Amino acid sequence: MEDAEEKYRNLLAKQSTSLSAAVDEYKKRYKRDPPRGFDSWWSFSQENNVKLVDEYDLLMEDMEPFWSLSGEELRRRALQVAQLPSIHLVRINAGKAEDADIEKLSKDTEHGHRSKGFRRLLQKFVHKLPDMDLPINGKAEGRILIPWEHQNYPNITQHNTSESLVGANISPDWQGQGSVWEAFRRTCPPGSSSRRLYSSYRNPLSEASKVLIGAGPSAGDDFKFSETLDADFDFCQYPWAHYSQGHFFSDWRTIPALYPVFSPAKARGFSDIKIPSHYYHGQNKRYTYGWEADDLEPKEVDDMEVPWEEKSDAIFWRGATTGGGSTPSGFAPSYQRHRFLRMANENNNANRTIVHADHSAGTKYVSTTVPAGKLNQDIMDVAFVSAVGDYPGGEEALRKDHRFGDAVPLGKHWAYKYLVDLDGMSYSGRFMAFMASDSAVLKATVYEEYFSDWLQPWLHYIPLSSSYTEIYNIHAYFSGPSKSTLGAANLTSSYDTTKPRSNEGDKQLRRIARAGKQWRKTVGRTVDMEAYVYRLCLEYARLVADDRDSMNFTF
Repeated sequence: MEDAEEKYRNLLAKQSTSLSAAVDEYKKRYKRDPPRGFDSWWSFSQENNVKLVDEYDLLMEDMEPFWSLSGEELRRRALQVAQLPSIHLVRINAGKAEDADIEKLSKDTEHGHRSKGFRRLLQKFVHKLPDMDLPINGKAEGRILIPWEHQNYPNITQHNTSESLVGANISPDWQGQGSVWEAFRRTCPPGSSSRRLYSSYRNPLSEASKVLIGAGPSAGDDFKFSETLDADFDFCQYPWAHYSQGHFFSDWRTIPALYPVFSPAKARGFSDIKIPSHYYHGQNKRYTYGWEADDLEPKEVDDMEVPWEEKSDAIFWRGATTGGGSTPSGFAPSYQRHRFLRMANENNNANRTIVHADHSAGTKYVSTTVPAGKLNQDIMDVAFVSAVGDYPGGEEALRKDHRFGDAVPLGKHWAYKYLVDLDGMSYSGRFMAFMASDSAVLKATVYEEYFSDWLQPWLHYIPLSSSYTEIYNIHAYFSGPSKSTLGAANLTSSYDTTKPRSNEGDKQLRRIARAGKQWRKTVGRTVDMEAYVYRLCLEYARLVADDRDSMNFTF
């Protein structure tokens, strides 16, 4: 936590403070001039007190592959990919943005909420942008998976995109003609484990696989904290771990060629271009902290917010069983939400190793083995609220294996100090709401979002591994040993009568909660999303130009 605070303080301190310094930093990082309009973007950032003006490395990584295409070819591909269902074309023309009416290859069931949200972020500066077409992903899931060979050889520019996108009888879903995992394997280097057929189909219940996906806890895993999130986990090298993540089982067909598709998040291996999620700005009763029915702006303090001293120490999560599709079917029990719910179940018969303070003879730390079921009764308040998708044995088996509860309003979350944020079909749309609250966020994800470089784990939130097993020791550190832990360690009486429990851990947890809230108010604002999109549009406008050099910014 101390290291995290220092890293973030240093990051803020080194940001450019003038346009000329920002230009120099841009050239140093990216080895080219900034795009035309960079000076206007800089003015916008300064007027709106944008804190992280230099931190756009992830955006530039998204854009880099498209330098291999000509502007004419990139424009053609933007129009072509917009023919697919669930991709909507935002057209900027003469300083205005609208959804372009493009003839689709098959029926489109999406309503264009994401493209509408993107257009909302353009409003303040669209009049300053050149004409361009931006294909917006209508799905939460990533769409672009380019085979390794096409990424690493010059013939990528010669790849016949028509065959991969509009060939005969191409359907929007897989229909038994492939899967996301099969498409992903082809993005891996030829010598990687995922390209070897046997390795990629390794038994998900093998001992090695259990450790990776959290099915086989050990004392070491229980006290192994993550320094960051699992967005960089290498499924190419550990292919059997893909069973633990539902996005590899999505029903929606991916695209095996370099197309410009703008998506709210992407997992490693995908080539989508990241944009802010529409759930993060505007007003939505299910996704907005401080939601106000009649106001354009949410309240700074939600009506259901609870003072820290009155919040429960329990770990809280509610959500649907979303987490992956059914292509192929039968793997839902290993998806991220299902695994977490089973781990946190009161009927869990595993044991957990808890390291905690012992004040019976001075302050020292001891290790205690505690039945997981009792721990879950003490500190877990997690449940599904609705069943979505297929499950082996049907809904009856699903409800037998997992706890279900009533649906709750978003504001119910604010009664708890610990809020768990888990991936669903893709990224979690509630993350920004959780960060705006006065509670601490425990986040587990394999997705990268537009803000991933702007957040500091262990300062603004607590990162969780995809196995989740360390969550019990995280709770023990901040909130002290639970009743069942004290009982197993025979320390109940000494804790209750000899010495008071230290509240230092609680102060540190509250510090994380406050830092997360402050980040949301200063770096995760809607105007910061607008600055990101402004910068993105300038970069993309240069890429789609016939004469890219003419689209450079120079003094």
